[in-house]
Amino acid sequence: MDRIAKLAQQKAVVIFSNSSCCMSHAIKRLFYEQGASPMIHELDEDTKGGEMERALTRLGCNPAVPAVFIGGKFVGSSSTVMTLHLNGSLKKMLLDAGAIWF
Repeated sequence: MDRIAKLAQQKAVVIFSNSSCCMSHAIKRLFYEQGASPMIHELDEDTKGGEMERALTRLGCNPAVPAVFIGGKFVGSSSTVMTLHLNGSLKKMLLDAGAIWF
């Protein structure tokens, strides 16, 4: 959990992903389309990826990926992020975190 917390602080938007997960791909694309440049951690390419997946599940992310952090705070998985996008809250969160400037 400590590693996740440290990684989540490294950039305004951090996404824990799985390179073969279609929802992870969709969420990454959503952030790029918003003008953000997220830091991506592909758990299937990390030697401690399984451990981090279990920690994300304990944090409340089910399934474990994609898991999105904005401004160092856990936002949620794909369904939460899509809800925020559809109701207009995601853009404000990105602006407040300094991930986008317009």
